[in-house]
Amino acid sequence: MKRREFITLLGGTAAAVWPLAARAQQPAMPVVGFLNSRGPSEDAYVLAAFRQGLKETGYVEGQNVVVEYRFAQNQYDRLPVLAADLVRRQVAVIVANTPAALPAKAATTTIPIVFLTSVDPVEMKLIASLNRPGGNLTGRNRAGRGDWAEAAAAAA
Repeated sequence: MKRREFITLLGGTAAAVWPLAARAQQPAMPVVGFLNSRGPSEDAYVLAAFRQGLKETGYVEGQNVVVEYRFAQNQYDRLPVLAADLVRRQVAVIVANTPAALPAKAATTTIPIVFLTSVDPVEMKLIASLNRPGGNLTGRNRAGRGDWAEAAAAAA
């Protein structure tokens, strides 16, 4: 192979590889962990409200945010494993319903956890107090359909 042919070949290879290298350097999308004690079909309204809340804060699943869903399918003993899986995945934040919040809290002290609960979060030992929750948890009590959109906004 002649020198010019080699340089041309090398230049063509670089031109072909350049877009791949540029794409690899783009920042990764944030990953939100969604941990729920029930199944997706049982909480379809929750998922719709959660996605709407993300959208209202400028996040669209698959475009500029990734959501990792974990559902225990009413098998509460699975929640610690599912929470640990989200921690291993290094999600930016975990959004959890009431039964999933405690296993999420046990799984990490560093990843922020946003919870929704219809019971007293202090009594459940999710937080230290309402005015000074401490730790990596924040949330709302008296959860209703609209609150899931607010949780998504808080997670974003």
